[in-house]
Amino acid sequence: MNQIKILLLYPPEQQWPGCIVKPNGSLAYPYLGGSLRDIGIETYIYDACVGNNNDNLENFFKNSTQLPSGMLRTGVSNDRILEVVSYYDAVGITSIFSQQETQVLDCAKLIKKNYPNKLLFSGGVNAKSRPSIFFAAGFDIIFTSESEITIQQIAKILQKGSRDFSSVGKIYFKNKYGKIIDNSHFGDIVWDLDKLPIPAWNLLPNERYWKIGRPHGGQIASDSTLRYASIMTSRGCPFACSYCHIANETVNSKSGAIGRFRIKSDDRVRNELQILKDEIGVKQVFIEDDSIFGKKKRAIRLLKSIIGFGLDLMDVNGINMIHLVKKSNKPNWMVPDEEVIELLAEVGFKYIVLPFESANLRIIKKWCSNKLALDRFSPSDLIKTIKKYKINVGTNYMIGFPDETRKEIETTLNFAHKMKQNGLDHSNFFLVMPVPGTPIFDYCIKKGHLPKNYNPDKFQWTKANLINTAVSPAELESIRDKAWDDCNNQQFKKERKSWVATRPS
Repeated sequence: MNQIKILLLYPPEQQWPGCIVKPNGSLAYPYLGGSLRDIGIETYIYDACVGNNNDNLENFFKNSTQLPSGMLRTGVSNDRILEVVSYYDAVGITSIFSQQETQVLDCAKLIKKNYPNKLLFSGGVNAKSRPSIFFAAGFDIIFTSESEITIQQIAKILQKGSRDFSSVGKIYFKNKYGKIIDNSHFGDIVWDLDKLPIPAWNLLPNERYWKIGRPHGGQIASDSTLRYASIMTSRGCPFACSYCHIANETVNSKSGAIGRFRIKSDDRVRNELQILKDEIGVKQVFIEDDSIFGKKKRAIRLLKSIIGFGLDLMDVNGINMIHLVKKSNKPNWMVPDEEVIELLAEVGFKYIVLPFESANLRIIKKWCSNKLALDRFSPSDLIKTIKKYKINVGTNYMIGFPDETRKEIETTLNFAHKMKQNGLDHSNFFLVMPVPGTPIFDYCIKKGHLPKNYNPDKFQWTKANLINTAVSPAELESIRDKAWDDCNNQQFKKERKSWVATRPS
């Protein structure tokens, strides 16, 4: 058996001037690193946005490089990337967020030009949705689904000195003749999440992340010692919103039914939290679940089992309001579920997000899985109840849906101002991003709301991409910026503005 080494590479970050730059640090690589560790493969994670202990962070992180597109690149030099890559037999580069696609492709081209024999693989919604572009950049394999099992199969084949991946499912791959083979139609999916590897959090440059202090989401008290990490207690989601890739991850898709809601056992979650606390030294944990309350009884049981861990918990992707309310004596009317909210506080939640998305019932029904309608509960009462337990509350709103009228946008903005008056700590405003792999992308292409030569660099939540809409892209961006400025306090705005990418001096 050959001794092989695999590098998992986060590419440099790119952002538009004035937009926040922060490291990726997603859980994809800790999971893949854990899988490879379990079969004895030497694995390393290198985040080219922040480097490692051999890189002087001050030289590059706050001194971005301007790209031909006008975007700003934050990270180590290409020469440094090549130096790190030189020690490894295979390199994986994830492509999760659309505006980072260019950096993923640039890294692939750079590596393949200088090291043509190194195996390159990618995954994530961008890669599986746009495979021809990724193969053209030099990738040899594209994972079309969850990859903890697949990467072990790939590694074992490499150990044998082979590059025949015809037995591996849930991938596209380039055979020795250069032909693209589609194996996405077969392969295993992990239904029992306890069978997943323990994430290799120790492979992340945690100390650097903590020093930079720009986590993926959540609000951490300014007087707290910052030592954070992410965890997932479940995968998938009971909802299927049009702007989410989960909506297309069904039985007959190239991913298989990984959008189905699946859970880890209470014991497994407690074990992971104990590792984060005792071995990694974490104080704050970001819950990355798409829907931690997808099974409410399970979530309540789980939360009760982790009371007393002494960790500050932050929700990242939003807790849908349907899970924070309960039936009342009044027909078709819901009231805050104070027992659940009190439990969140007791467990250690310091921050949660409420994904209101829109204040328009039509928009919620058509584009947002018909989540809890605002005419069935009092959002003001819900916010006041959460604040009663001293939990920091943020909200998410989306504007600029393909058929959204100016009046409907104004309804959401007026609602957001009212919610601010009820004690919200901050409000996020997102412009609709019709990213590849989502139902709304297919709709926009079909209906002429997105040009076929669209630019994935612009798939960023402050950029308007749709055309042929009631409100122009430029005006949508102006509306979003003003709403963000009006609905957030000075301290929050000052902090976020200090995180923006810095133009080269």
